[in-house]
Amino acid sequence: MPDKPIRVLVAKPGLDGHDRGAKIVARALRDAGMEVIYTGLRQTPEQIVNAALQEDVDAIGISILSGAHNSILPRICELLRQEGMEDVLLVVGGIIPNEDIPGLKSAGVAEVFQPGISTQAIVDFIRTHIRHKNAPAG
Repeated sequence: MPDKPIRVLVAKPGLDGHDRGAKIVARALRDAGMEVIYTGLRQTPEQIVNAALQEDVDAIGISILSGAHNSILPRICELLRQEGMEDVLLVVGGIIPNEDIPGLKSAGVAEVFQPGISTQAIVDFIRTHIRHKNAPAG
């Protein structure tokens, strides 16, 4: 039986209206054989987590350029914990200062992808971490 495709929800939270990067990443994930659910612009943390729960995703990719990452991302992490979804990989891309990354990771973000990163690096990170999560215990 073939492996089931990795399911990734791609979301744009807050008031940021620029989604070109999110669409480029979504296309790269699809081209890599992943199933991608794109929620569109101006999603709340609650909408994102509800969609992730309904779609039974393996990962959530957040694109954020608005500067609200220190409030939005910890809220998403909190909601994932409340829903018992700690196993969902949360990654983020966008304009995030280096000094904010440790706090985001301690809140539950698995990785932060800054401008200039290749889409292949994002694909590889998600594949590696989802495979590791789904590997049989041994």
